[in-house]
Amino acid sequence: GATGGVPKGARVAVHYDLKFRNITIGTSRQGAGVTGGTPIGFNVGAKSGTPGGPFIPAFNEGIKGMGVGTVRRMIVPPEYAYGNLEVQEIPPGATITLDLELLSVAKDPIRGGVAGAQQEEN
Repeated sequence: GATGGVPKGARVAVHYDLKFRNITIGTSRQGAGVTGGTPIGFNVGAKSGTPGGPFIPAFNEGIKGMGVGTVRRMIVPPEYAYGNLEVQEIPPGATITLDLELLSVAKDPIRGGVAGAQQEEN
């Protein structure tokens, strides 16, 4: 796995494009204005599908080692996507493509550093 980047527990904002067979199924980039779209936020390491967590596990895996402003394309197997669920046009057991762009990492206004970041245990 990648090292460095965003620590577990940090709140991040990302843009994403989710594709199945080169067809965009979901994106945060669609919308009005110069920047286009509304980023999504999640707490790194939070279980997917829970409050504060991403909607699929691939977000937590993909964010590892990323820095603000970087973009990553991932080929995501079903166990990190929707598994055996059918979601929109995505059939059960499907592999998807996920593009992530890390836009920001929340800062702790009182202590400084990254908000919500968990300390590494030695």
